[in-house]
Amino acid sequence: MVKPRYFSGQFLMATPGMADPRFARSVVAICSHDENGALGINIGAISKDISFHAILEELDIPTDAVPDKRIFIGGPVEPQRGFILHSLDMNMFDTLQVGDRWGLSSSVDMLKAIAGGRGPERWIFALGYSGWGAGQLEGELTQNGWSMALGQTDWLYETKAPDKWQMAWNDQGIDPTRLSGSFGSA
Repeated sequence: MVKPRYFSGQFLMATPGMADPRFARSVVAICSHDENGALGINIGAISKDISFHAILEELDIPTDAVPDKRIFIGGPVEPQRGFILHSLDMNMFDTLQVGDRWGLSSSVDMLKAIAGGRGPERWIFALGYSGWGAGQLEGELTQNGWSMALGQTDWLYETKAPDKWQMAWNDQGIDPTRLSGSFGSA
C-alpha cells in the first residue's frame, strides 16, 4: 500500500490551466491536509473593500497601537470568517501549528493581542478559506490546475510584491508566462 502524500506547510500555485476563475493567479498556504481533505488560505488576492482597522472597529477593538494592513481574500468558503497566519513566536489555545513554518489562528483574543502590540511578530489577516474534500486536492493536482511548492515562509508576509503569484513562480526559477494552460498524456 502506498502511503498518501500530504502537503501541510506547503504552497499551491495556480497554473495557467486553472479552470476555476476564483483561483486564477492564486497562491494558497496549505494549513491542514490529511485523508479527510485540505484547508488553505489564499495569500494572493487582496480585498479592495475592507481594511484590518475596519475589522477591528467592527469588533470594538482599539486600532491605535497597530498599523492598518491589507486584508487577503483567503478563499470562497466562509468569507465572513477571519483567519490569522502568523509566526510561531506566539501561540494561543486555538492556534493550529503548521509544522515549524507558521500558525493559523482565528480567535478574537489573537486579534486583541495584535491590536495591543502583544501579538506575533509577523502576521497577515484573511477573510475566508479554501477547502477541498477527501481526495479533491489530489485530483486537481493531476488535472494541471495547481503546482505544489515548499516555498518560503516569507511568502506569507511579503507586502511589496505587486503580484504574489508571479513572485512565487519566479522564486521557484520558473517563468509562468512560458507555462501551457493545456496538458496531455503520454
